[in-house]
Amino acid sequence: MVYIALLRGVNVGGKNKLPMKALGAMCESHGCTSVRTYIQSGNVVFSAAAKVATGFPAALKAQIKKDFGFETTAVMRSAAELRMVTESNPFLKPGVDSKFLHVTFLADEPHLPDVVKLNPSCEGDEAFSLRGREIFLYLPNGAGRSKMASYPYDKKLATIGTTRNWQTVMNLLALAGES
Repeated sequence: MVYIALLRGVNVGGKNKLPMKALGAMCESHGCTSVRTYIQSGNVVFSAAAKVATGFPAALKAQIKKDFGFETTAVMRSAAELRMVTESNPFLKPGVDSKFLHVTFLADEPHLPDVVKLNPSCEGDEAFSLRGREIFLYLPNGAGRSKMASYPYDKKLATIGTTRNWQTVMNLLALAGES
C-alpha cells in the first residue's frame, strides 16, 4: 500500500533541521520502499506492508530524536485516504482560489466533547470545517495574517496535527499515484 507521512515542525524557521535525503534513508531502514520526499517540510510518500505502516510513526519519531535530537510527530494517511480528503474539501468550489485553502491533518479523530469546544477567531470570510481527522481551512487573507490559522486546533482536540497548503496536498496525491 502507498502511504504519506507528514512530519510536524520540520525545517521551519531554521529549526528542527532534517535533510530530506536523511528522511528517505530512515524510511527505507524501517522497511519502506519506493520512498519519495516532497519539499523540505517533512513530506514523504512510500510503499509499505500494513504491519510496517502501523508502527512507522513511532519508529520514525524515535529515529529522528536519536539521530537529530529533536521531537516531531508523523501524521499518516494512505493514498486512498488522501484522495478522499481532496474530494471532500467543502471550500473547493468554482471561483475559489486554491491558494487560500489549507488542511490540518490530525493524528486521531477528535471526540465530540472536544469538538464542541472549538472556537477559533474567524475574520471576514475565513472559515473552517472539521471532517473526521481533517480540518479544512479557507484563509482568503492569507495564512500569515490569519488568527484562525494559528489557532491550537490540535491541543483543543487532544491530538496532534500538522497543516499543509492545498498545492502541497495535491502534489503529494500525485506523487502517491492517486491524482
